[in-house]
Amino acid sequence: MIDASYQLILICAFLGLVSIGITGLSQRLGAPSLLLFLVVGMLAGEDGPGGIRFDDVSTAFLVGNIALAVILLDGGLRTHVSSFRVGLRPALVLSTLGVAITGALVGVVACWVLDWPLLNGLLLGAIVGSTDAAAVFGLLHAAGLQLKQRSGATLEIESGTNDPMAIFLTVSLLSLLSAGQDGIGVALFAEFFQQMGLGAALGLGGGWVLLQLLNRLTLPRVLYPLLAVTFGLSIFGLSNLWGGSGFLAIYLIGLLLGNRPLNYLHDIRWLMDGLAWLSQIGMFLLLGLLVTPSNLVDIIYPGLVIAAVLMLVARPAAVLLCLLPFRFPLREQVFISWVGLKGAVPIILALFPYLSGLEYSDTYFEVTFFVVLLSLCLQGWTIAPLARRLGLDVPPHAEDREHLGVALPGEDGRELLAYHIYPGSPADAYRLDRLPLPEAVRVVGVIREGEALPPAPDLNLRPGDYLVLLTPAHETRELPDLFSALPTPTHLLAHDFFGPFTLRSEALIDDVGAAYGVRIPEELRGLDLDSVMRKRVHHLPVVGDRLRLDSLELVVKKMAQGKVLQLGLKLHAH
Repeated sequence: MIDASYQLILICAFLGLVSIGITGLSQRLGAPSLLLFLVVGMLAGEDGPGGIRFDDVSTAFLVGNIALAVILLDGGLRTHVSSFRVGLRPALVLSTLGVAITGALVGVVACWVLDWPLLNGLLLGAIVGSTDAAAVFGLLHAAGLQLKQRSGATLEIESGTNDPMAIFLTVSLLSLLSAGQDGIGVALFAEFFQQMGLGAALGLGGGWVLLQLLNRLTLPRVLYPLLAVTFGLSIFGLSNLWGGSGFLAIYLIGLLLGNRPLNYLHDIRWLMDGLAWLSQIGMFLLLGLLVTPSNLVDIIYPGLVIAAVLMLVARPAAVLLCLLPFRFPLREQVFISWVGLKGAVPIILALFPYLSGLEYSDTYFEVTFFVVLLSLCLQGWTIAPLARRLGLDVPPHAEDREHLGVALPGEDGRELLAYHIYPGSPADAYRLDRLPLPEAVRVVGVIREGEALPPAPDLNLRPGDYLVLLTPAHETRELPDLFSALPTPTHLLAHDFFGPFTLRSEALIDDVGAAYGVRIPEELRGLDLDSVMRKRVHHLPVVGDRLRLDSLELVVKKMAQGKVLQLGLKLHAH
């Protein structure tokens, strides 16, 4: 028994090491790391060279639920409320109505191709209906892509909020099938509002309580991140026990913590980042072990048909209908349609029929696993090239990972941050009194070659310096851009992307047209540039939005609080 325990520890640790080792390979290949984790699990399983036999559905279900809760908590922590301006409403429609439309279309095809009753087909559609946030943004991050905010925010919020809808539909349809019913009644809609309402209430209420605890309790520094994780998982479990959506609750907890003044916010994010990676690795390894690849041969034909309908018909139709009221540009609709990437959630949901003893439980799991594999291979490998092809990438922003931080307890989330000055970064050679810092940020001093220098206004920063700042933890999103030297593709360099000239949004389009000899359409005359972009491009413009008027092209360059501040100007030959 003791030797068996040590063998289990060795196997788990070795598989984890292999998964971490191939992460760099996934970036070089442009392949989803989640796909490689699945493959490692399958190779270690009974059909692979590892020969490990694993068929414990209950353990896989438990581990999967905990892992998904941790991933959603981390996703909420990294979602900024500023993205809600352009992404909240379309994302919520996609994460509710969109999931239902996708599941319904796939379900009808599934009942035909598998010769099942309608409710069984709809259950399979509900299982594969959600989009995986970890897979989508893991790929975009690995490719160094920064999406236009309208597309990126919509996908980010949709991915974080559509799991509760998919779980609700799956559980509800499963209950109908287990009870022998063959129709959808009013009780289903009542249960929907109960799950979403209770999940939202517990998430927001629990998040507020956790926020007070983190800011008021005096604990050893290492315990603050652990308090955030354990409290979040407690609310997750409580919400599920009371009939609410635990996944929605824990996502909202992360969202609240990440957007309010909070002590040790960076410590919490660092731990959550590591736990999210550990959760993804462990979950996909376990799911890879659970599947028997030889059993997938029998479902290749129905799996191909269902995957094709899902990727080419159901998801695009849902996106088209859901985004119709929001005037999304066609290119962005095409991209969002294709980024319906499937991941762990459908595979976890496919375990529900097993646990309920439902008919066709093997087929649910095998078809779902096959669809997820195809999605990771086909959609996963093409997301980054498609974003570039459609012109949806914008100059990248640095992530706030390159600083040293010390929280100041009792100071309402204020921290001392030390940023390293890299050669070629925007802060290199800047005078302190001209450094474009946010209003709430204060310069404490500069550390140069081991000596502390006072913050003299005429002091010039040098490569190798550390600039020490006093800042609110929730108002540091603009700082990484000042202190990081990012490798930027040629087409995203500011001169090439935005053009050689910069205009203020208050400028009138008539004056710009007269200056460059461009005839302005009648409906745009008398408008300033901000109004022109809202009228012709989108009522909620974002950085990277473009408008071509004859030989003149306007590109939104800078925004603040929903208002266009600056536009780039590019001139083209006639």
